[in-house]
Amino acid sequence: MSIDSKEDLIGLKESGKIAAMALREMSRNVRPGVSELELNDIGAKIIKKNGAKSAPMEVYGFPKEVIISINDEVVHGIPSNRTVNQGDVVKLDVTIEKDGYYADTAVSIIVPPIIKKHRRLVMCAKSSFERAMKITSAGTRIRDLGKAIQDEVENNGFTVIPDLCGHGIGRTIHEKPSIPNYYSFYDREVLTDGLVITVEPIITEGNHKIFTADDGWTIKTSDGKYSSHYEHTIVVTRGAPIILTQL
Repeated sequence: MSIDSKEDLIGLKESGKIAAMALREMSRNVRPGVSELELNDIGAKIIKKNGAKSAPMEVYGFPKEVIISINDEVVHGIPSNRTVNQGDVVKLDVTIEKDGYYADTAVSIIVPPIIKKHRRLVMCAKSSFERAMKITSAGTRIRDLGKAIQDEVENNGFTVIPDLCGHGIGRTIHEKPSIPNYYSFYDREVLTDGLVITVEPIITEGNHKIFTADDGWTIKTSDGKYSSHYEHTIVVTRGAPIILTQL
């Protein structure tokens, strides 16, 4: 969506705050022995307490309130009784709706002991987002965001998963435009003032190939390599972007 009024910005900020609170509290509880369902319930309680709803459940019929993907699971993992183990790379993804406004955010957390390569992988997903933010403003070509992300990822020895990308958001989860994590010469679309999007580097230590697991939701790396995901919902402005899902 594109923000048309002060009310739009207020509504989006409120949704972003709730998503960020849920993600923060879940992150604080990631530890060996905790189950995915326990983490899901932590996020679900915060979402409900603040008068919001799980957007994946409402829009797509996702089985649980939040998304939890571990290690070679890239995105869309369904929380289960599985417990978190030492060394896991845990990706938490929260998307909520309140009063018709949507916000989406994700983070990757490593459970100690930390393997250096996995630490670099997680840090790279975040640093590539931050590199993209430096050039995110009205008039910037979307392909240049993708180039910033791709350059950062590849310079660190990792791989962008091109089939998964950021997107417009606001009045539902996925809106136009797509925000790829790679450079596409033929993409001439530009960011506009007030546009609400997610920027979400999704990267792996292996090759870019992925597949959908038998549960019909979870997307995994084809080579079994670990992946990392970092995401915020932002508003494009003529200056620095407004990050809605950052507390």
